[in-house]
Amino acid sequence: MSFSVASLEDPAFESWLETQLRHSAAAMLSSISPVSIVKHRPGFGQTVRPIPGAIVASPALADYNPDPDYFFHWFRDSAVVIDALRLLYAEGRVGSEALQHLRDFTRFSLDLNRLDGRAAAAVEDRSACVAPELLQYLREDHDLAKAFGDLVAAETRVNPDGTLDVCRWNRPQHDGAPLRALALLRWAAGGHLDAPLLAEVSELIRFDLDFTLRRWREPSYDIWEEELGQHYYTLRVAAAALAEGAAWLEGLGDTAQAQRCRDESRAVLHLLDGYWVDERGERPDDHHAAPGYYRSRALVDGRPGPKALDIAVILSAIHSLGTGAAHGPADPRMQATLARLDALFDAAYPINHGRAAGRGAAMGRYAGDVYYSGGAYYFSTLGAAEFCFRAAAAAGSDAHHWFERGDAYLATVRAHTPAGGELSEQFDQRSGAQTSAKQLAWSHAAFISCVSARRIAAAACEASRRG
Repeated sequence: MSFSVASLEDPAFESWLETQLRHSAAAMLSSISPVSIVKHRPGFGQTVRPIPGAIVASPALADYNPDPDYFFHWFRDSAVVIDALRLLYAEGRVGSEALQHLRDFTRFSLDLNRLDGRAAAAVEDRSACVAPELLQYLREDHDLAKAFGDLVAAETRVNPDGTLDVCRWNRPQHDGAPLRALALLRWAAGGHLDAPLLAEVSELIRFDLDFTLRRWREPSYDIWEEELGQHYYTLRVAAAALAEGAAWLEGLGDTAQAQRCRDESRAVLHLLDGYWVDERGERPDDHHAAPGYYRSRALVDGRPGPKALDIAVILSAIHSLGTGAAHGPADPRMQATLARLDALFDAAYPINHGRAAGRGAAMGRYAGDVYYSGGAYYFSTLGAAEFCFRAAAAAGSDAHHWFERGDAYLATVRAHTPAGGELSEQFDQRSGAQTSAKQLAWSHAAFISCVSARRIAAAACEASRRG
């Protein structure tokens, strides 16, 4: 390939990418239908035996001792994983077992819609099996009773045995359904599904689109499950799902529902236009000020909040591809947001100070993060890299710049990844040691989608050079 980027001509870097891709594929697959793993939560009187179709956020068994217990099926995480599985299948890295995983995932998801928290909440003295010191974490009856109908899809997470989560947690969560719809729409568009599987996938897509139509205006918790409001990430994936869903429905002849989805998608994007923070307008005399950024949230009580600048905005751009340039990697305002985040973490994290040439900044979530090490996240740093590769594919004459930026972030991931390929949730902002959940499925999925985007960018750049 004659597209001239140093890393493309570095056999060691290319070899690492291929080796890590194999590691990440195997590790991510271990989180899909982990039926051989049994999870005991004695403090809650639970023994959880996963069933086919469940996708756990991490297959590592832990109980906050010190690693967190991520043995749950998160709606958001599972959608990211099932989409990365599609990429592995399309590239021939996973065979027909991918279709069985998709079939199981779809049936598992459809079955969840029949759950009814009212029956669970009505169980007499359900706290009797809970250890006294854990009663403060037991979900209250009135909250559990809300989980029925389409609100099951707003549950944030469920147990991988297909039962409701009985722990106190921030709910509702409205990003899972549109993310799942996007993943399934892309699977359906691939043309590899037999008629029975396509019918089940189509049923679930329609459910998720209907949920998104009904719920996108309502406040929910952010991607990190911390603050209630209207969130850029949640809204952006909703807009993408509705836009892609409209095209799909149009193809099926359902023109009325397609138009409704199209109209609502435009309404969401119009709302997101107002999330732009023009820092030049706020500081007109500061000629060194960044042009601005997309704020990540509008809280229900109107507070500005310290998390306005959040990597979630960048993640929304790579999770919502295929719906036009606005609010995507080619959007100059989105690119300005990445620049502000890069500067934030470059200054805040000691591991970014004096780093080797050719490495990008290790990226976190937002300023002042205190969860575990409050440090860099693999999926944040990989998300920044993928954003750059997506920008390179659309950049024309500026493609070389964006491609090299993407590889710089990947070089940082490489520097903090052990030879065995393990990817946790975080790596410490001071030492670089892996922290939080081990073998996070989302981290591995992010690597898979990043490398796929890099391959697309390289091909697009070479085609542009030849043209």
